[in-house]
Amino acid sequence: MLNLVSSWESVPTQPSKQHRIIAAIDLGTNSLHMVVVKIDPTLPAFSIIARDKETVRLGDRNLTTGELKPEIIKKAIAACGRFQEVAKTINAETIIAVATSAVREAPNGKDFLHTIEAELGLRVNLISGQEEARRIYLGVLSGMEFNNQPHTIIDIGGGSTELILGDSHQARILTSTKVGAVRLTSELITTDPISNTEFQYLQAFARGMLERSVEEILTNLEFGESPRLVGTAGTIETLAMIHAREKSGVIPSTLNGYQFSFKDLQELVNRLRKLSNSERAEIPGMPEKRPEVILAGAVILQEAMTLLGSESVTVCERSLREGVIVDWMLTHGLIEDKLRYQSSVRERNILKLADKYHINLEYSDRVAKFAESLFDQTQGTLHHWGTDERQMLWAAAILHNCGHYISHSSHHKHSYYLIRNGELLGYTETEIEIIANLARYHRKSPPKKKHENYQSLLTKQQRQIVSQLSAILRLAVALDRRQIGAIAQVQCEYYPQLRQVNLLIFPSQSDDDCALELWSLDYKKGVFEEEFGVKLVASLEKSSIANLS
Repeated sequence: MLNLVSSWESVPTQPSKQHRIIAAIDLGTNSLHMVVVKIDPTLPAFSIIARDKETVRLGDRNLTTGELKPEIIKKAIAACGRFQEVAKTINAETIIAVATSAVREAPNGKDFLHTIEAELGLRVNLISGQEEARRIYLGVLSGMEFNNQPHTIIDIGGGSTELILGDSHQARILTSTKVGAVRLTSELITTDPISNTEFQYLQAFARGMLERSVEEILTNLEFGESPRLVGTAGTIETLAMIHAREKSGVIPSTLNGYQFSFKDLQELVNRLRKLSNSERAEIPGMPEKRPEVILAGAVILQEAMTLLGSESVTVCERSLREGVIVDWMLTHGLIEDKLRYQSSVRERNILKLADKYHINLEYSDRVAKFAESLFDQTQGTLHHWGTDERQMLWAAAILHNCGHYISHSSHHKHSYYLIRNGELLGYTETEIEIIANLARYHRKSPPKKKHENYQSLLTKQQRQIVSQLSAILRLAVALDRRQIGAIAQVQCEYYPQLRQVNLLIFPSQSDDDCALELWSLDYKKGVFEEEFGVKLVASLEKSSIANLS
């Protein structure tokens, strides 16, 4: 019998002493970026061995429908294919790819990611704005020493701006706002050079959009704290390059740690607003394809600094892509010390949501352990899912009853909605969708193609995860029908010739006939039997638990 332990304890990962090479791709609103890193597991740390970038402008969407344009999709897929080739030649063992605001908001965004996977075999994870902010925070932590002091991080992208408050432990505040350099340029700027009216509106709009995020940060500062402002991503790096070249005549070998003042930024904004795009292109240090979006990006920074009361900004060259690497290292057990607290982000966020919706944790933990036990004992025979799927099953088992918070009637449907919109950190949008669907199908109807929530799972594999693991979850729920822990353990015996699973039930009290649990199992087993093509026979064992092998 497998030891019933929490999924977080039961994923032993022995870090290899060899260097490992990993690539991370970020499909941003303005550009597609890739970093390839060499990880030294003994430190643990990583060094960047290659970078690549292509300005694709996914944010330049169809103005009527909001969809990604066919020609831009084609360009993006070609860029991803080229990145793959580069990663392959450097012997990267895996490529982690994420997509952000432009793809999140496009009606055909998920179809676009599906096409990338079909054509290139590259899986791109769609992440929420808050999850993007969390990974940016991890990236900055990997490249900058905070010394336990509070820092505000601003990452100005093409479609969104993330503002984060942290002090080298858990981030205190993670926000994402729909203001970005590409978005504001395309939506608000029609004149070249910009007219006074448009410029003033651009400033007012950026400030209005950022106010809520800044307010969250300011209200979470403790008395006397004055956080340093750290800036990341293309807009801020470009402004730093221009500033460095003009002040010292050279661009520093690294922009990491480079600082410029609010006063210098204001002067630069006033200059940029008077220039046309072609004139901006002539500024020393201005990268190609940046001139038309630099003003909107600079205004976002100026307004954020005004609201925050920041007198200067310090550049950090590490951001989302590096955060994706750090997150991978955390989930693969390669980081034990400094960021240990960050590694349990998934577990903590599931438990936080459970607390928010007043879930009986003692009960849901028993259901989770039964689900994991059934998963482990049928792995390799009835199914071939791995660690990631096991963790999603654990999450769904903990949260399956959260819908009671709204109403007992149809609570499984309410659970789907609450999990789907719960802003779970540490998970991709696809993983959240799978967890929500697993909870949705812990009772009543099994998954059906006509169900809208089931349709939102894009691939056959994702639908299969939900169909099979929700069938396991149903049995786990049945095993604690009275919610009193009547059953101590279960043991599966599989007979492939008969296509039969014998489920041996060991009661906690030898005089308990567990009649309600056995009835519930019998009532719920049909979905499991149909899904796995087996017959399930449950029987109550009277032998003591101590005699179990």
